Amino acid sequence: MRVAVIGSGFSGLGAAVRLRRAGITDFVVLERASAVGGTWRDNTYPGCACDVPSHLYSFSFAPNPRWPRNFSGQPHIRAYLEDVADTFGLRPHIRLDSEVRGLRWNSRELHWEIDTATGPLTADVVVSGTGPLSDPKIPDIPGLDGFPGQVFHSARWDHDVELRGKRVAVVGTGASAIQIVPAVQPEVGRLTLFQRTPAWILPRLDRRITAAEQWLHSVAPVTRAVRRGVLWGVRELQVDSFARRTGGMRAAQRIALAHLHRAVKDPALRAALTPDYTIGCKRILLSNDFYPALTRPNVDLVASGLAEVRGSTLIAADGSRAEADVLIFGTGFRVTDMPITERVTGADGTTLAESWRGGMAALRGTSAAGFPNFLTIIGPNTGLGNSSMILMIESQLTYLIDFLRQLDDLERAGGKAALDARPSAVGAWNRRLQDRMRHTVWNTGGCESWYLDAHGRNTTVWPGTTSEFRKATREVRLSEYAVLRAPRAPRAAAGAAGPVLAGEPARAGADPVPPATAGAGTPDASGAGVPATSGAGAPATDTARAGAAVTR
Repeated sequence: MRVAVIGSGFSGLGAAVRLRRAGITDFVVLERASAVGGTWRDNTYPGCACDVPSHLYSFSFAPNPRWPRNFSGQPHIRAYLEDVADTFGLRPHIRLDSEVRGLRWNSRELHWEIDTATGPLTADVVVSGTGPLSDPKIPDIPGLDGFPGQVFHSARWDHDVELRGKRVAVVGTGASAIQIVPAVQPEVGRLTLFQRTPAWILPRLDRRITAAEQWLHSVAPVTRAVRRGVLWGVRELQVDSFARRTGGMRAAQRIALAHLHRAVKDPALRAALTPDYTIGCKRILLSNDFYPALTRPNVDLVASGLAEVRGSTLIAADGSRAEADVLIFGTGFRVTDMPITERVTGADGTTLAESWRGGMAALRGTSAAGFPNFLTIIGPNTGLGNSSMILMIESQLTYLIDFLRQLDDLERAGGKAALDARPSAVGAWNRRLQDRMRHTVWNTGGCESWYLDAHGRNTTVWPGTTSEFRKATREVRLSEYAVLRAPRAPRAAAGAAGPVLAGEPARAGADPVPPATAGAGTPDASGAGVPATSGAGAPATDTARAGAAVTR
């Protein structure tokens, strides 16, 4: 294959659409499950819905005028992704039940050797669209194996478990838990919520989108575009409060406090639900029914994390105890240690997990040094705290298509080639990101969050606007990559093996990270019509890697 795409969520299906639109049909989408949809296929828990407005949480090239609500539920989003697969003719490219077990770069042939559940294959380029919200994380709780009841994670909801009348414990108060609690509270006998850290929660401005609105968006697409543009523009303006002038979060914090005071009258419960960190430091949540659910007679809040399990008794870190028949973890995902990284072996025999042991880092959130022709969608520092990830995905897809275009140009000029991000370029990009990150609310807000890795560094969030990121990923700068060629036997010594060093790419001294000012553009541009950033990239000083030659 020319291209292998891993995953069939928004990233994988989006990549497939862009490949076909670019005239590339020699590709495959490898999906470990038996259906497409990614996280919106896997998360089927009661109340599951998106916290980004529907008209912004969709592809610019596949608008949906028939979204039923401002914030659509999981069934509608999954149906949308199934429709994308059908509308754009992606089904022949998708291999279901084909989990990727391992990938290894072949430096001599300049391709990836891929082991899947349905057999091996090779691909010149691999696009990882597995996403950071695909593999659940359950904490290591002493005694958990001895719990006599049912245990499952919110992302692997067990629909065979009957909750009615049961003693149910939910661990965590993140985005999933605040949807689960009000959805199951009316039917359970007793609900105990273990809260390690309270979350800031704003009102959810949700409503049904009327039939008249849906009709208007269908017959007059400009109205749909205006709606999307307004949603996008408001969120672009909010970035300044998250990333530069964090004092701007005070107004949102006052709204959140008022929201809490209206719903919770008990001073003790209200105090337990009031965060002691700046709003925005952890993910801001949206809910109208979570607080009211906690005030119901059959709900107990334990303001401490779960520390131990003894039979059916759950013991919190503060010594509190609760009995449970069912234990549900809403404890998030493996974001900074994604399992796919353990299966990717690069040019020097190192896995991506080993390469990122000191912290994730990738050039423009996409290319990791030492892993030629391997691109990650929703890679390091591409996450958002306030807007739609689809905007970031589309920007990276534009980068992918330009990557393939430039690779084609190189191969037409000199035979089989590969592009490997230079450590100097990755380092320069990451240093600028981390420098900007020091002033953001995610780093200064006084909380511990999944945005931070084990070393306390923020390797997940993008500290700028989506416009900035679109400009930064509009095109591939070859000066930031080593161009690898397949090794050739020297003429004077037939049969000799080894790399041939043919030269160094030209040097360039500009900083590869865009300035911290908001850029122009629209959310429907798909990477088109946006001026390129100035500068050519980092100095080209790195040498060839693992049996491949570097050429101009």
